[in-house]
Amino acid sequence: MSEMEKPWAQGERRTVLAHHARTPLPGSVDKGPLGADERVSVTVVLRRSGTSELEAHVERLASQKPHERAHVTREAFAEKHGASLDDLAALRRFADDHGLTVERTHQAAGTAVLSGPPEAIRRAFGVELRWFDHPNGAYRSYAGEVTLPESVAPLVEAVLGLDTRPVARPHFRLRRRAEGEFEARSQSAPPAAYTPLDVAKAYQFPGGLDGSGQCIALIELGGGYDETSLAQYFASLGVPAPQVVSVSVDGATNQPTGDPNGPDGEVELDIEVAGALAPGAKIAVYFAPNTDAGFLDAITTAVHDPTHKPSIVSISWGGPEDSWASASIAAMNRAFLDAAALGVTVLAAAGDSGSTDGEQDGLYHVDFPAASPYVLACGGTRLVASGDRIEQETVWNDGPDGGSTGGGVSRIFPLPSWQENANVPPSANPGAGSGRGVPDVAGNADPTTGYEVVIDGETTVIGGTSAVAPLFAALLARINQKLGKSVGYLNPTLYQLPENQVFHDITEGNNDIANRARIYQAGPGWDPCTGLGSPIGVQLLQALAPSGEAPQP
Repeated sequence: MSEMEKPWAQGERRTVLAHHARTPLPGSVDKGPLGADERVSVTVVLRRSGTSELEAHVERLASQKPHERAHVTREAFAEKHGASLDDLAALRRFADDHGLTVERTHQAAGTAVLSGPPEAIRRAFGVELRWFDHPNGAYRSYAGEVTLPESVAPLVEAVLGLDTRPVARPHFRLRRRAEGEFEARSQSAPPAAYTPLDVAKAYQFPGGLDGSGQCIALIELGGGYDETSLAQYFASLGVPAPQVVSVSVDGATNQPTGDPNGPDGEVELDIEVAGALAPGAKIAVYFAPNTDAGFLDAITTAVHDPTHKPSIVSISWGGPEDSWASASIAAMNRAFLDAAALGVTVLAAAGDSGSTDGEQDGLYHVDFPAASPYVLACGGTRLVASGDRIEQETVWNDGPDGGSTGGGVSRIFPLPSWQENANVPPSANPGAGSGRGVPDVAGNADPTTGYEVVIDGETTVIGGTSAVAPLFAALLARINQKLGKSVGYLNPTLYQLPENQVFHDITEGNNDIANRARIYQAGPGWDPCTGLGSPIGVQLLQALAPSGEAPQP
């Protein structure tokens, strides 16, 4: 009998599901198996119909100008590329045979949520679930390989949620005191902070537009927003408050903690930056648990949402790509491919911990989901501006404690064709070759030149690449409004545009915060600190508009 086949209960022959092995987090303590009466939910990702055809369609879109693209509708996508009804029926039989309940299915996304007691999970997937204590919080996981009956295994690409360790962290930084303490903004705080309106003016966002007709989706993995704080903030800026709606995913809801230093800082920062600059757009906030299953379900819910129909998805959470299970990355990357086909632009923060992304293994890392080739990765700068004039803009790098923009070369995703002429260097890691370069674009992120926001009723100053993703989301909402359609998958297009006309080229600084050789440095053209640079909004709109229809500022 091969290593991939094992006898199981009731004579089942089983197959190991590849790329699902997990090891405990360093410092974890095994606390034993789950209780018999606990309830476990997992997300099963089913095989896709017509994957090659979908990839070819996205490649064709990438070769066209945004206004020429014919994106797949959500209804047509579900019918042509969603999970087959036969596969869903087979999964239901599998669940019934093993004592699991099918909580819900999502045909377009090709996913299903199954739940049941730990013993049913063991019979279904061949693993014993155990609780682990960790300094950052308890989580459940398993040892060994995930297996499935060989009659079902060919239908399944991934099983997520067996392991519930947090997969992502919010990429925001509060302004610090000199002695290293975080504090709310006060009269004695340095004056070099901007409102989102100030930053938009420096980046020449096109005027006369407010994102009307667009929906910006924000993915949040914890915390919440306070409507009173939001109302206070938008009133202080003199802009109309946008419509903000909360969407619950996998049981998570809008739950503000009341702690400005916690995840509320992320949630309200995202809403306030995007909402201030695109107040005519609907802001849909998708709350999900901070697990691989929760993150995936939030993305697929937003991308395929037939109610709110987002044209832009902004993600300010992530983690080093090597910290993810391969199956999780593949499942999420598939969801980003869906977005590209549907004409949904996905943006993600590139991280706030420099070229190592906070890892301590002596290697260089980039952040996921920013590393996905279907995601517009957003890096960080230090902006000094007066009105619409940029006096200086350099790479954001405040050292180990103050943070620095993420960026570098992926160890997982190959170099995309649209980056072949961008002079992406080989990875700085020993023995590594070429790969997807991160980030693609950049914007103000240094907390010392950060964004004035209101978090849980407190006025404070926040930076981080978390602010850059919603900043670009608002810019694209304005552009979509003007063009009358979504620009969609923008990465290939941006690399074909004349850089010095649509981006401020950042040529000073690096993102090394470990006092090692400064491998990744800013320079002319694309670089692994700030990508193509920060936006010249009016020029970007003009470059994306049909010939002869160039809009005026």
